[in-house]
Amino acid sequence: MCPVTPRRSHPKVGGLRGCPERPGGPRQVEEPLPGAAGRDHLHAAGHVCILKDAFTYESPTEVANLTSANKFDAALAIHLYKGGRLLQGSRIPFGIIFGGTDVNEDIKCEEKRRVMGAVLGEARFAVAFTMKMKELAAAEWPDARKKIYVQTQGIKTTPSETFDWYSFLQNSDIPTDTDSLHMFLLICGLRRVKDPLYLVNVFSDWHRKDPSVHLAIIGPAVDPLFTSEVKEKVKRSPGVHLLQELPQDDLHAAMKRCFAVVNSSISEGMSAAILEAMDLNIPVLARNIPGNAAIVKHKETGLLFSDPQEFVVLSKSLMNDPIMEREIVTRAKDYVKKHHSWESERKVYQDLVLRLQ
Repeated sequence: MCPVTPRRSHPKVGGLRGCPERPGGPRQVEEPLPGAAGRDHLHAAGHVCILKDAFTYESPTEVANLTSANKFDAALAIHLYKGGRLLQGSRIPFGIIFGGTDVNEDIKCEEKRRVMGAVLGEARFAVAFTMKMKELAAAEWPDARKKIYVQTQGIKTTPSETFDWYSFLQNSDIPTDTDSLHMFLLICGLRRVKDPLYLVNVFSDWHRKDPSVHLAIIGPAVDPLFTSEVKEKVKRSPGVHLLQELPQDDLHAAMKRCFAVVNSSISEGMSAAILEAMDLNIPVLARNIPGNAAIVKHKETGLLFSDPQEFVVLSKSLMNDPIMEREIVTRAKDYVKKHHSWESERKVYQDLVLRLQ
């Protein structure tokens, strides 16, 4: 949640972030518009913005006490259910930013759908990252259509200049013969909807035949029980590695050294990892789901796979065709510059916050 203050010229905003991140951990891309980015946009306009993790609160009463004690003037919740449910009946005006799993997955649960409808009814505005996401929400809650705005996620990458790739590989037990290494990086929070185990079996089989290929999974342990499953599976899978989280600048530097960035999610809103890879001139291989297909055009700005076997076929074609690789990353970079401008996103959010007055 990002709490705002519209009674003054520069509102004090509280931000409820419903994205599953480990509190206090380094920011890893997972849900769109991570709270820190939204906070930065509001700070740049002179607002005071305090970012809070929705997972540390259990009820709207707790959040009401928080907003009262801190004299927040408004709030911005990321994720219609995880963040928004805590703002039901709020005494201060608020806006909502859809996360992706809210309108793609949570909407299938009757109780969550009821809560989300009530929250959307109270919100001054809501933001969807794609027109498809807006249409999904508007089909369920037609009265809210006019208050739902479409704003794609703005991307800004900041790779560290001092990141030590060699030490990173060594510490991860990955061979350091970087000339022959083909590293595939899967960035996600460890939870079932991200399906990080989807490719593990076929990738491990491929690694046995071609030891130069490695799959690294990196991200926060969102679901502890599922994380244990992932660890056990990875232990038994040669060529697949589960890595510790990295600070954002180091993560961007690691992405730059990888052969490709992978997304195998069952459901996505708009994957920041995919867009950041595009911005860093790294090829993307993504599971063919609506959220990914909205930003990856097959064989133009990336490659979309429908099953694990197709992932391997497409990966091999990418490895064997450097001209295709170069053309894909060039078009992808152009796409991000044109459609995912950080500056445009900043202006939209700064304007929307004024609606909370």
